[in-house]
Amino acid sequence: MYRVPDQTGRRVVVTGANSGLGRETASRLAGAGASVVMAVRDAGKGEAARRDILTLHPDAHLEVRILDLADLASVHAFADSIAADGRLDGLINNAGVMIPPSRLETTEGFELQLGTNFAGPFALTVRLLPVLLQSPAPRVTTVSSMTANWGRIRFDDLQSREGYRPSPAYSQSKLADLLMGLHLATIATDRDWPLLSTIAHPGYTRTNLQTAGRNLGRDEPLRPARRTLVPSQLPPQGAEPILFAAADPAADQGAYYGPSQWGGLVGPPARVGIPRSARDPQLPARVWAIGESLTGVTLPTATT
Repeated sequence: MYRVPDQTGRRVVVTGANSGLGRETASRLAGAGASVVMAVRDAGKGEAARRDILTLHPDAHLEVRILDLADLASVHAFADSIAADGRLDGLINNAGVMIPPSRLETTEGFELQLGTNFAGPFALTVRLLPVLLQSPAPRVTTVSSMTANWGRIRFDDLQSREGYRPSPAYSQSKLADLLMGLHLATIATDRDWPLLSTIAHPGYTRTNLQTAGRNLGRDEPLRPARRTLVPSQLPPQGAEPILFAAADPAADQGAYYGPSQWGGLVGPPARVGIPRSARDPQLPARVWAIGESLTGVTLPTATT
């Protein structure tokens, strides 16, 4: 199992920290000494997860704060509260929603997956840059997915209004995440910022993300999906590429990390190649511009 390096003195935000990969990531960072802000939509579930983590790491420093990535007002309020604290060393964009069966919208009218998985994290990241850049070694880690490999940015129908299909819409949102992380790395390099932007994917990790998304908008929940013969893993293993990208001294600027076995489905973390879907050198900047247009949030002109 990957051992997280000492994180004493670092303060990190983990979105979606009440379950699955987010909870595992928050737990292991806190166990390594980090002060972790658990950003969650549901305070009760967040506090329950916090109590569970404290049973494993009694001395952990954990704080639960409300964040709904499908509501930009919530994103701004959360970012303001973190900025008011005056210190942040890391952000892990983990929370998301996956393949709701019908087209749903965020508060701003974005297609739910594009809004929750990309627009919300984009706004959060850019809003937190001024406070992150006060840290001597800040990091932003954005969680993508293997589905980004066959994703496509539908510039002519970003919001899936002309035809919604759950899986392609999800793949588009996770490809957008990958491209966002790549362009943030370029920005940091061009501006000579100390910020490290990394991206990770968890391979095929079994979490409640798949079930929760499939049940959105349904009157009765679906039965749990049958197990398949495809290799899969649980959150302790699936979180390891995220943890490596977010905490390891060997992580590189703009690098992508994922499992190293069975074609990236499972296994110990390793640096993986950028998929063909993300190799167009113009794509990262185009997607970044989309993020700015959708959210109205732009890069800071100066930092202190």
